[in-house]
Amino acid sequence: MRVLITGVAGFAGRHLAAHLFAQGGHEIWGLSRAGRDVGGLDPAIRMTVADLMDRDSVEQAVADARPDAVYHLASQASVMRSFESPLETLQNNIVGQVHLLDACVKLAPEARILVIGSNEEYGLTDPSELPIEEHKELRPVSPYAVSKVTQDMLGHQYFRARMLQVVRARPFTHIGPGQAPGFVTTDFAQQVARMELCGAEPRMAVGNLSGVRDFSDVRDIVRGYRLLIERGEPGEVYNLGSGVGRTIQSILDDLLVLTTVRPEVVVDPARMRPSEIPAMYADCSKIEAATGWRTEIPFEQTLRDVLDDWRARVRA
Repeated sequence: MRVLITGVAGFAGRHLAAHLFAQGGHEIWGLSRAGRDVGGLDPAIRMTVADLMDRDSVEQAVADARPDAVYHLASQASVMRSFESPLETLQNNIVGQVHLLDACVKLAPEARILVIGSNEEYGLTDPSELPIEEHKELRPVSPYAVSKVTQDMLGHQYFRARMLQVVRARPFTHIGPGQAPGFVTTDFAQQVARMELCGAEPRMAVGNLSGVRDFSDVRDIVRGYRLLIERGEPGEVYNLGSGVGRTIQSILDDLLVLTTVRPEVVVDPARMRPSEIPAMYADCSKIEAATGWRTEIPFEQTLRDVLDDWRARVRA
């Protein structure tokens, strides 16, 4: 199978490429923008440089890859950054996907395409709506969430109107080694590693610790992406998550079990989102019925891997 991964140099993209190579039987083409750090990627990936905002370069990338399957992972993925730069987030995530889908209509009309949405699409959630099923009303509360709702609906529209074989995914929060700073577990782990190895002041800067979220290992999530390409029903949308709601406080507590540092916890107003959702976690019965997928990696192992990753980065 010839596979095109947009955002191959990103967090999930790197893990997806590694997973597909481990499975075997894939010729992987990776799309990345100019100047992106592609160090550490498997040299067997056939890299193509393209800016998703440039229609011509996207068409050339699709023409080169001639994909049987497309995993569209590239996006501006930070909720906080979307509040700071809403227009940039909307343009990047929406226009880039339109260019990609148009190129597939023209050059790869038979390809199976996975469009990656987000649990953030669900937005405001009443306790009676938990765990969240795919038919829940979408009530986005951030520019990032609005961009993901639009990507999701565009995927459905191109399936209905342009006959593309689009499957849509709504992954809940996923973490793991290699994730950039700016996300809750990476920020916690980075601070712990600096305290351990650099003698940083034992003060843990945090945002809202009362929120409840559904955390999964990115390596489980990308396995789900592959199964959706293989077995998902075009036109349908699927949640991916653990189905377990965890408070951010419990994430911090579990991480501190793995270290001897005992920091003072200090709330940093800059880490508070303008709009917070109290709780969200997934009902994943639909993807399990369609593909047999469920999370497998123990959460404690994921946290240990995240912390060990940041220890290695700080040492370097």
